[in-house]
Amino acid sequence: MKKSLLRTLCMAFFVLLAGMPVRAAHSSGDGSVDVEEIVLGHMADAYEWHITTWEGKHISIPLPIIVRSERTGEWSMFSSAEMVEALHHGATDYKGFYFNEERNGKIYERLADGTSVRPWDLSFTKSVAQIWIVVLVLLVVFLSCAHWYRKHDVRKESPRGFVCLMEMLVMTIHDDLIKDSIGEKHYRPYAPYLLTVFFFIFVTNLLGLLPVFPGGANVTGNINITFFLALCTMLAINLFGNKEYWKEIFWPDVPIFLKAYPLPIMPIIELFGIITKPFALMVRLFANMMAGHAIILSFASIIFITWQVNAYIGSGLTVLSFVMMLFMNCLEVLVAFVQAYVFTMLSAVFIGLAHPEHESHHKA
Repeated sequence: MKKSLLRTLCMAFFVLLAGMPVRAAHSSGDGSVDVEEIVLGHMADAYEWHITTWEGKHISIPLPIIVRSERTGEWSMFSSAEMVEALHHGATDYKGFYFNEERNGKIYERLADGTSVRPWDLSFTKSVAQIWIVVLVLLVVFLSCAHWYRKHDVRKESPRGFVCLMEMLVMTIHDDLIKDSIGEKHYRPYAPYLLTVFFFIFVTNLLGLLPVFPGGANVTGNINITFFLALCTMLAINLFGNKEYWKEIFWPDVPIFLKAYPLPIMPIIELFGIITKPFALMVRLFANMMAGHAIILSFASIIFITWQVNAYIGSGLTVLSFVMMLFMNCLEVLVAFVQAYVFTMLSAVFIGLAHPEHESHHKA
């Protein structure tokens, strides 16, 4: 038991120390550690997948850039490595495009009159690559589970190991969360969507904790991703809500002066709630995941900052920072599950509220 625990701690130690210096290697012009680049650079999207920095040389996986020129109206596709190479050799742009550092490194196009515009950008960025990796992971997991069920009779044999774990997790989310929150009459059409949302967020959060490829991208800490997920839930709520749901919004069972004269106060509040519900989902997931990544990287930065000050101080704070990083990573594993669970649960609750049952009152 002690050997197993020691082995686990050693593995965690090497994973952390192998991955964290990748980002912590950035330094400013005076040789000091650039904490802003470490933290914000990790959480920002990029047109390449940075692996490590070795002897001052960045080792990265180039990703395809797909942009539409505002000058010619034509689409261009090229590797980010080509653009980086051209800019590295002194060119001001590549095919008219350049990385605008004042706009978080996004691609801009330089027009003939000297102005710069943001072109249509459908590039395969780091976040997009991470999403496709998550899709592949989910396909492998669930197709392998489906293969087991095709080969075995569940009436005679119960699943074991990983398949048993997945069945337990799926049934927990399906029965205890989705079915109970929406209601037995209406939950079936929404179960596939909500299960997909849960496992997508959960696996994405777990891969985001890996410090090296194929993980490390801060996908759910990107507000564009959480906005899209919240938008999907908003559409599921409002496109398929029954007539009782809309009646409670536009003509609720309240005194007439609250819903019609002199101002329709309650309908305005309810319409405002249509927007605030998905907005709360978006901000909650985004803020929690972004904060976790920022805290872990901040502890990693302390190691390199204190070693530049003094070796003795650096040694002591390295141990403290490592313990705090290990604690935060363990906590983030729990947060990865909790945030996926909460997002799915609130989505299910909001969908359930869009299917209220009509209460008929009979006279005695």
